Amino acid sequence: MKQLTLFFALCTILFTHAQQILPEVERARVVDEILEERFNVLLPQLMDDTGIDMWVLISREYNEDPVLKTMLPATWLNARRRTILLFYRNKEKNTIDKLAVARYNIGKNIVSAWDKEKEPDQWKRLVQLIEERNPQKIALNFSKDHNIADGLDKTDYDEFMAHLPKKYQPKVISAEQLAVRWIETRTEREMILFDQLVDITHDIIAEAFSEKVITPGITTTTEVEWWMRQKVTDLGLETWFHPTVDIQRTSEELVSHLYSFSGRPDDLVIMPGDLLHCDFGITYLRLNTDCQELAYVLKPEETEAPSFLVNALYDGNRVQDFLTKNMIKGRTGNEILAQSLQEAKDAGLQPAIYTHPLGMYGHSAGTTIGMWDSQGGVMKDDGENYPLNPNTVYAIELNATVNIPEWNRDIRIMLEEAGFFGEEGFRYVNGRQTELLLIPRVKPQQGY
Repeated sequence: MKQLTLFFALCTILFTHAQQILPEVERARVVDEILEERFNVLLPQLMDDTGIDMWVLISREYNEDPVLKTMLPATWLNARRRTILLFYRNKEKNTIDKLAVARYNIGKNIVSAWDKEKEPDQWKRLVQLIEERNPQKIALNFSKDHNIADGLDKTDYDEFMAHLPKKYQPKVISAEQLAVRWIETRTEREMILFDQLVDITHDIIAEAFSEKVITPGITTTTEVEWWMRQKVTDLGLETWFHPTVDIQRTSEELVSHLYSFSGRPDDLVIMPGDLLHCDFGITYLRLNTDCQELAYVLKPEETEAPSFLVNALYDGNRVQDFLTKNMIKGRTGNEILAQSLQEAKDAGLQPAIYTHPLGMYGHSAGTTIGMWDSQGGVMKDDGENYPLNPNTVYAIELNATVNIPEWNRDIRIMLEEAGFFGEEGFRYVNGRQTELLLIPRVKPQQGY
């Protein structure tokens, strides 16, 4: 009976992992189902919360507004010609119009509202739709503070304003609050998928940082980077940035933080005693991950990582804890940053925090909690005044500088994990690293 139970458990595990990555047709179904819920349930709530009753998005093929791009159905990889979307919320009647000033419907959610044979001019038809609804506000995607909410180009803005009757022009406002909320807010179903997405990311890192991929003295950092890139391609997924792998070891001094992103030497041979670090993220089901983890390459006589590296990772986890406990609804990124850094420093740590929103884009929309080169706080045009909202996901990205007497140098414990902030507070989407990955893995000794 025990063997049978183990067999079914193993089958369940294999089945679960086999189902993690869907074929394209199933991905399309899931994407469109999520879009339907977002349009019909989430969008009316967001429009009410931001006090916007009409939202107009204008974009042209291959020059898509980054917000409009997230609204296209799974079978649309780009906008077509000039695509104009109009959303009108009637709060009293509890209705929302989802219209396209285009020749055809945009998927099943957005209905075509333009018959070119009756009205040849697309702009005139847009104005007719506006006049029929007589909105209190007309929100457009222009923004100084949020790049993702600034997708309306000057040509289309000028055309729109030239055709819009003067009585409506004072009603034109920035849609930045609504646009950011649309991009940053996750539904319950999206969070179920996000957990799977981060799990896949963790699995790839675990395999990359193992003896399956790395042979000390032979394998290089560049080879591991390209292995990760190829693994993602083989799984039918995509990376939203090229993976990076770097080394900290006894014979080298700590270099600038920029080293982890640019200027690293290629093809460093991985050796026993090295502390490896990777930065890696994937794109799947229109969501993105961003993860940094650490591994230690065992020396021949070792069966575990040195205690000083274990303790250093613990310091990195402590910085995470100071940050996440200060993630409180309504606080701005700069407020969270200042409080977290001060508390970590008071505890004797040397922290740096540069956490960003994560979701439909890797560097997504929302509040920015520091940048690696702006530890005193970010400027207004980087989202300084935007508050932390619930049902959002952040890449908890930071580091702790730790002095290692045994190596006669400082090291930097760089960590990054996806975290969800909800009405009940913060949680990691799929856990976080609290133990160093070991290369090779230490196998339990078999009894005789």
